[in-house]
Amino acid sequence: QVQLAESGGGLVQSGGSLRPFCAASRSIFSFNAMCWYRQAPGKQRELVATITEAGSTNYADSVKGRFTISRDNVSNTVSLQMNSLEPEDTAVYYCWTYTGRVYWGQGTQVTVSS
Repeated sequence: QVQLAESGGGLVQSGGSLRPFCAASRSIFSFNAMCWYRQAPGKQRELVATITEAGSTNYADSVKGRFTISRDNVSNTVSLQMNSLEPEDTAVYYCWTYTGRVYWGQGTQVTVSS
């Protein structure tokens, strides 16, 4: 059993930065992959970024070059550094992992004003 808790969302102006965190309730060392998804109002949830156990990363085309995902196996956290934010990035951001079953966090709201 794992609980994922996101924090660090907020309101920022276009061009600004935010860095939400996802804290896991136990060690993430053996977790194969951890991801950030987002869901904007009226839209489907979409995959934003993935980081594997080995540290390999992958990003949605819409965020490449602006977002950076990282994991810390000591503090059991995953973060998403978001730079050059745009109003289109406004969404609830969710943490995801799979270890025997899928786990989701409760989400953190990110709002980018123009």
